[in-house]
Amino acid sequence: MKVKFWGTRGSVPTPGKDTVRYGGNTPCLEVRLHKGNLVILDAGTGIRGLGDALMATGESVKAYIAISHPHWDHIHGFPFFKPLYISGNEFTIIGAQSPKLHLRQMISDQMDKTYFPIQLNELKAKIRFHPVKEESIPIFDATLVSIFVNHPAFALGYRINVGGHSLVYISDNEPFDREVARSIKNVDKKIVAAYMKVKGDPNQRIFDFCRGADILIHDTTYTPEEYVNHVGWGHSHYLFSLKIADEAAVKRLVLFHHEQTHSDEKVDEILNTCLREIRTRNYKFECIAATEGMELDW
Repeated sequence: MKVKFWGTRGSVPTPGKDTVRYGGNTPCLEVRLHKGNLVILDAGTGIRGLGDALMATGESVKAYIAISHPHWDHIHGFPFFKPLYISGNEFTIIGAQSPKLHLRQMISDQMDKTYFPIQLNELKAKIRFHPVKEESIPIFDATLVSIFVNHPAFALGYRINVGGHSLVYISDNEPFDREVARSIKNVDKKIVAAYMKVKGDPNQRIFDFCRGADILIHDTTYTPEEYVNHVGWGHSHYLFSLKIADEAAVKRLVLFHHEQTHSDEKVDEILNTCLREIRTRNYKFECIAATEGMELDW
């Protein structure tokens, strides 16, 4: 399995001299299974560059696009993904949906003629929609497993298992606290109930989902100090990301969804702090920070 990062930033694109190294595009990952089959994780602004690279090959594209949730930073690159405009290409869009808002509508609403010149039904590629809950489905020669995470809207984390290897992608997720969940009502009641019924630490759901993964890509938006002022926003601080990696015994943690105000130097600082924590606590996993263009192969 191979993964390439096309977008690593959270909330809003941040181009400029202070974000050159880690990147300013919002979430998008290219995952290549061992037969070269393509799975795309999220459709933030990073997907535009991926689309350009795919177009440059001159080959037809058949891929899955797994959307973690429909917040802007995870879908607003979709209309600029050029392979969608080419006849013969095929895409299956995977994601959660609610009774009030179906998956297709989540994607099409941002392409309404009020906001965008081309509508979803005008795209030339063949597009299917496959709504999922917490389940396991086959994709090519792999298995895609999904879990609801602690984030406003119906947000999913994904795990790809293939050939004895595994990748976990949890872009947006907040530490679940029972008292906070009782006072802040921005996460769906069914998702809250699933965490509430866990005995002991409710985050055990996430620990178990990530168990033994080769690579865990996890939301590390805030420092612990910043998180205090952002409880309920649906994002994690680096100490929680480290805890998940340790509890789940993963091999490598990738810090992801960098906060939009964090410069390259600030991300460096966070990464170095994480590496010190790992040494101090005698954790056994590797830790790196996601950068645009970074490729991992295992």
